[in-house]
Amino acid sequence: MQNSRTGGPDGRTDQPGAESDDDPLALRLEQLILGAERRYTPFQAARSAGVSMELASRFWRAMGFADIGQAKALTEADVLALRRLAGLVEAGLLSEAMAVQVARSTGQTTARLAEWQIDSFLEGLTEPPEPGMTRTEVTYPLIELLLPELEEFLIYVWRRQLAAATGRVVQAADDEEMVDRRLAVGFADLVGFTRLTRRMEEEELGELVEAFETTAADLVAAHGGRLIKTLGDEVLYAADDAGVAAEIALRLIETMANDETMPELRVGIAFGTVTTRMGDVFGTTVNLASRLTSIAPKDAVLVDGAFAEELIRTGDAPASEAVAVEEAVAAEKEGEEPPAYRFGLQPMWQRAVRGLGVVEPWLMSRRG
Repeated sequence: MQNSRTGGPDGRTDQPGAESDDDPLALRLEQLILGAERRYTPFQAARSAGVSMELASRFWRAMGFADIGQAKALTEADVLALRRLAGLVEAGLLSEAMAVQVARSTGQTTARLAEWQIDSFLEGLTEPPEPGMTRTEVTYPLIELLLPELEEFLIYVWRRQLAAATGRVVQAADDEEMVDRRLAVGFADLVGFTRLTRRMEEEELGELVEAFETTAADLVAAHGGRLIKTLGDEVLYAADDAGVAAEIALRLIETMANDETMPELRVGIAFGTVTTRMGDVFGTTVNLASRLTSIAPKDAVLVDGAFAEELIRTGDAPASEAVAVEEAVAAEKEGEEPPAYRFGLQPMWQRAVRGLGVVEPWLMSRRG
């Protein structure tokens, strides 16, 4: 089953559930994108795939497709998708619950991608080049040209991301660490965003959010982190290495500070055990990073004690500035180079954090 504006049973009146109302061009676009015409009702598709209607419904709903009754809206591709998922379960490669999770994670990710491509990418490209032409008249030949290229590119990026994720997992110390891993988790939050929403026009606000998300995503990726998700005025990222997470945080602050169109930024980072699921991260470490962000000063980075200890352990930061001075003096006497610390740490006031008890944050800065 498909979930797009031109095809797929998502319950809207322009979808297969209301065939008498379907626009002929919409049907042509659907057939072009899916590569096949409608042939099956959900019951017929399930029977052809050799799975129960109950299991088929679970898979379809997990992929984000709404119930369509018994409208003839499905294609051979829908049958094949059901057969593949059920086959993985029958072969013992996936449990039924895991197959449903695969369907859900894939559906959620690709639904967001498809919506973005239609709302932003294709909408901008399909402006009628001549007066009197409709957007739909331009859309069909454009999609016909773009579809194979975008499909190949999607598969390429997915394989690259899968290879990177697999590499991180197999390097885990033990089986437990594959699920509950020790990571540095950072939140970066635009200061005063709520006030901005009242002052700025919607289009202007959208451009600001897009610029922030794009800049953050580029910086996180460039320095070896992973962007977990964006929330408009906030981004969540993770890194296996505390030094990487620290560098990303300071780069974000520095980059935004050099852009006059951007408000101030604040970042909170915590280090510890994190549960990962469907590309997201959960747990006390994540909650602590979020709380640190909410109390961080403008254009500053607050970290928790575990993160500070990790920076000290790896030699990225001195235990204190006094220790750094002593080491520099000792190195000078020996005619050696002093340790090249990248970051400085300043202990801040202890304070109670809702749901997490008393914490002692550290203010992190760049040294040198």
